Amino acid sequence: MSLVIDTLRTSSVTDELSDDEVQMIEGLFDVQEYKSGEVIVQPGDARPDNLYILAHGDIEVRIASGNEESTIHVLKPGDLAGIITFVGGAASDISATLYAVGKTKVLSMARVDFEKLINSHPMIVYKVMRGVTRNMHSVVRRANSQSTELMNYIYHANGRY
Repeated sequence: MSLVIDTLRTSSVTDELSDDEVQMIEGLFDVQEYKSGEVIVQPGDARPDNLYILAHGDIEVRIASGNEESTIHVLKPGDLAGIITFVGGAASDISATLYAVGKTKVLSMARVDFEKLINSHPMIVYKVMRGVTRNMHSVVRRANSQSTELMNYIYHANGRY
């Protein structure tokens, strides 16, 4: 199989798609390679509405914190990035910069290319967007869990700290 098909099969984006449907969207993705430390996406990027799926390597998600950057998460193969602008959010809402960790390969799909499927294959669009929503929901759950742990630590709650 190809890198694109293998990566799509590890991502939540294609959980509901048949093999034929995955092959239909395969051509919408470009494979991009990055060296360790290279910026993949940053605020003000020229491609603000692309969806990214990590194919190989790791990606550090960093946000500006004062005069330095803090890593808030490390993406693993199959994880998504660029969700906010892909679903129509403003590029000005983006505050994170994504950095390659080691040799990294990323799939990239422009929203404008994906939207061409709306009239011809609406169920594929629907299923992919459900996958994007599931992914976003898992991000929110993780953030909520981390927030709760931090609050428990700060306030010495629940007898765990």
